[in-house]
Amino acid sequence: MIPIGWFPAIDASLNLLTGCLLLAGHSFMQRGQIARHRATMLTAFAVAIVFLASYLWYHAHVGVNPYPGSGWPRTVYLAILFSHTILAAAVPPLAIVTLTQGLRGRIPAHRRIARWTYPIWLYVSATGVIVYLMLYRPWQR
Repeated sequence: MIPIGWFPAIDASLNLLTGCLLLAGHSFMQRGQIARHRATMLTAFAVAIVFLASYLWYHAHVGVNPYPGSGWPRTVYLAILFSHTILAAAVPPLAIVTLTQGLRGRIPAHRRIARWTYPIWLYVSATGVIVYLMLYRPWQR
């Protein structure tokens, strides 16, 4: 059994891995390596599903963790958290539509939606790691 205190770090790691996979998948697509692009993006989606399950399980058992600081760092944290949360809610439907269009060979539609999905998903992955670092401050342990 994984200790419950490990879940925030696991979730941040899954977010980081998703972001890296998104960057790699985009790079493969730009180089015309479509099979690698497809495999990498499907892997990113699978990692994101594992992240979501882990995140929901953790917060169902622990609840909300308030930011421990005050002043301008708290304001920055809340601004990042707000944008992260709003955009994170958009990622699952965007990702599902984007993947579905690509897998069905509807490339023009896939490209149109991927132009929105990719930067939003990448932002959510990156800010997920930033939120973790700001909230849990692993370097101070």
